[in-house]
Amino acid sequence: MRVKKLQNGSDIRGVALDGVEGEAITLDAATASAIGRAFADWLRARNPNAKDISVGVGRDPRLSGETLRDGMFAGMVEGGARVIDMGLATTPACFMACVTEGAKYDGSVMLTASHLPFNRNGMKFFTSEGGLDKPDITDICARAAAYVEAGVGSVTAPSGVVSAPFLPTYAAQLCDIIRKGVNFTDNYDKPLTGMKIVVDAGNGSGGFFADMVLEALGADTSGSQFLDPNGNFPNHSPNPEDKEAMAAGVQCVLNAKADLGIVFDTDVDRSAVIDSSGKEINRNKLIALLSEIVLKESPGATIVTDSVTSDGLHKFITAKGGKHVRFMRGYKNVINKGKELNASGVVTPLMIETSGHGAMKENYDLDDGAYLAVKIIIEAVRRRLANEPSIGQVLETLEEPLEEAEVRLKIADPDFKAYGLNVIENLLAAVNDPAHSLFGKCKPAPDNYEGLRVCVDEGDGRQGWFLLRCSLHDPVMVLNFESQTQCGVQTMAEEFGTWILDENYDKLDGSAVYALYDTKDCPM
Repeated sequence: MRVKKLQNGSDIRGVALDGVEGEAITLDAATASAIGRAFADWLRARNPNAKDISVGVGRDPRLSGETLRDGMFAGMVEGGARVIDMGLATTPACFMACVTEGAKYDGSVMLTASHLPFNRNGMKFFTSEGGLDKPDITDICARAAAYVEAGVGSVTAPSGVVSAPFLPTYAAQLCDIIRKGVNFTDNYDKPLTGMKIVVDAGNGSGGFFADMVLEALGADTSGSQFLDPNGNFPNHSPNPEDKEAMAAGVQCVLNAKADLGIVFDTDVDRSAVIDSSGKEINRNKLIALLSEIVLKESPGATIVTDSVTSDGLHKFITAKGGKHVRFMRGYKNVINKGKELNASGVVTPLMIETSGHGAMKENYDLDDGAYLAVKIIIEAVRRRLANEPSIGQVLETLEEPLEEAEVRLKIADPDFKAYGLNVIENLLAAVNDPAHSLFGKCKPAPDNYEGLRVCVDEGDGRQGWFLLRCSLHDPVMVLNFESQTQCGVQTMAEEFGTWILDENYDKLDGSAVYALYDTKDCPM
């Protein structure tokens, strides 16, 4: 059963090292061996006539990576697979190994826990059709649980595993995309000559991008930082949503007087950029910039995002002639919605979550932070050659909220999903009640795919909103606020908090909401 509890949606994640109080190890070499053997079984079940099943395994620099890798190798070999050690890798590179000539593995695994702390680790799985979905991981975990119960499986690295690092091939692919995208005939091989671009890899797997991509194309990358892989992540969390990480990236750009900065997460399936003035381009700003790029290539196209993107982003996309679909949180949900729309004939080149998980139809619907960075670099070079406004200036028309906040409300009921849905249903009834004293200036948003997004009239043509939704996996409700007025978040929080108290939701911890308006900064 403990293997099944490692499932995290379409990934596997667990505690792989001691060192954090109260966090016992849940993912060890024996478990990795069982999962590796189960994945080999799962691949063979999909390809019953195949004479040979090949599986590539890559990893980020986490301290537990080599131990879990060896366990996984043992299980895969015992499952009859031909195993390839891809060494230090990125999540997108592991997928590309399934579709690239000369590799074309039947499956691949990336050992990573993305931006989570040093003691965690996990696994992401791929075939040539893309990343596995939740039902696939459920199947693999069930198979692995059976092996664990039976007590079978070795944890010693077997002989016969082939070492074939894939990052050089992946980097060469990115170089080729930039060369073709810029199409600078005067210097086709070195189209980034004269540009200074710095990278902050946060000591994850993204350091390769500085020398194997940018320097290879002629860019000056001096001043880049934290490129060396280090599973202790000693400088800052490798996470483009982390304020400390982005502040470090900004300082890196300003110190180096760079034209552009790139910040990667640990396994490089997410990225953010920083312009020459130090403007952070992540979250809504990153989506806006990528929308600008794809809408020039595909006028009138649809952009899919998650549910918490800003009203300003919606206006930006529609002003550029695009259509904006807000869907559920969870990067796989967003990507799958985009794939569904494309399959139905709706042109949807970009599907991206606020966290930075972004996929493009032209790139196998793969959430690839390096690919998104490449698209932005191409746009920056194009604008430079054409003497057009910089990428940072593109975002000057993006309306940003004056205030925003996110809080989490814990649910004490064991059936937390049903409890949360009932809270949302009752909130909708209250918002729809014109006589309700708290929500008189509120109305449900027209595009509710997840939870309940409520539009709030803040006067003088300004509009705020709040969104209440259930967490995908945890006994928690997440509440987001966005306001165009000073103290607007506090005002909405007080209305919502008062409603919780009036409804007597004794199993819903509203303390985080109460804290938003229990302040002297904004007299109520």
